[in-house]
Amino acid sequence: MRVLGVDEAGRGPLAGPVVAAAVWLEPGQMQSLWKMGLRDSKKLSPSRREKIFAEILRLGVVWRAQAASAARIDRDNILQASLWTMKRSVEQFPFLPDLVVVDGNCSIPGLGCPQKTVIKGDSRVLSVAAASVVAKVLRDRVMTTLDTCYPDYGFARHKGYPTKMHREILKRLGPTPWHRKSFSW
Repeated sequence: MRVLGVDEAGRGPLAGPVVAAAVWLEPGQMQSLWKMGLRDSKKLSPSRREKIFAEILRLGVVWRAQAASAARIDRDNILQASLWTMKRSVEQFPFLPDLVVVDGNCSIPGLGCPQKTVIKGDSRVLSVAAASVVAKVLRDRVMTTLDTCYPDYGFARHKGYPTKMHREILKRLGPTPWHRKSFSW
C-alpha cells in the first residue's frame, strides 16, 4: 500500500513562504530513519533536521515539495495557501497514492485520492514526520538565502517568525517583498 505523509512548515511566520512536502517511505527506509531519531521537525534541532534530511536523500526516499509565496498567502489566506501547497506536493508524485495522511484536522480539497487527517500526525506517523522535516529544512534554507539578499533583517536567525528582534527590525526598516502584508506585525 502506498501511503504518503504530508505536512507543512511556515504557517506562523511574518515573512517567507509556506512549504509543504509529501513523502513516501518504504519499510527499510522507515527503519533506518526511525533509528536515526526521526520525529516531528519542531522537536529536532536544526542540525539534527539537516542530518535526517541528508539521510532521506541518501536513502533515495521519494518526496515532493511545493512553496506558496507571501503574495499567495496574502491573496488566499494562510490556510488555503497551505492546503494548496499540500495538494501540489501530492499531485507531483510519480504515482497515485492509496492513502494520504495529512497532519492536522483539515483534509486537502479536491485531492482525488483517499486521505486521512491525523492531529499531531508529525508525532504519530513516520512518513508525516519525514514530510515535516523535508518541509522545514527547505523553508529554513529559503530563509537563509533571503538573509543574503536582506542582511539587515536577520532572516537566517529568526526564519521570519515573529520574534521580538524581527518585530523591531520591521518597525525600523519596514517590510520586504517577502513579508506577509496580511499578517499583523
